[in-house]
Amino acid sequence: MNLRNKKRLAAKILKVGKNRVWIDSEKIEDVEGVITREEIRKLIHEDVIRALPKKGISRARARNIHDKRKKGLKRGAGSRKGKKTARSSKKTAWANKIRAIRKHLKTLRTRRILQKDAYRKLYVLAKSGVFSDNSDVDQYIEAHKLTRRR
Repeated sequence: MNLRNKKRLAAKILKVGKNRVWIDSEKIEDVEGVITREEIRKLIHEDVIRALPKKGISRARARNIHDKRKKGLKRGAGSRKGKKTARSSKKTAWANKIRAIRKHLKTLRTRRILQKDAYRKLYVLAKSGVFSDNSDVDQYIEAHKLTRRR
């Protein structure tokens, strides 16, 4: 009842792996009596031996995770790999920070909270990386009394 050799020949003929060769369990006697490749081809034609379909890997879970990540879920500290700078460069982080600070300084100038000379001074300090964020700018202004006097 050893069909190993028959399976091997059928796999070569069908051009699939041995694990994908299916033999009809009701017609095993017919397969046992077969010796040549020609006889195996005949059994393949009669659908006694056939190749099983390929097993695919489902993308359903991957799609689900992708949709959740688009919503902002599954992006916490435990899901991250690599350094902070691997996910977004230092250059991008700096650009975002300096744009926010400069925008804040401009609003302070247009609302006439800062005078032009104070604005210039703070602008240059921002460029040199003194401030970490807008609240830091506000603290500096308060500490050094740079607001416009009435």
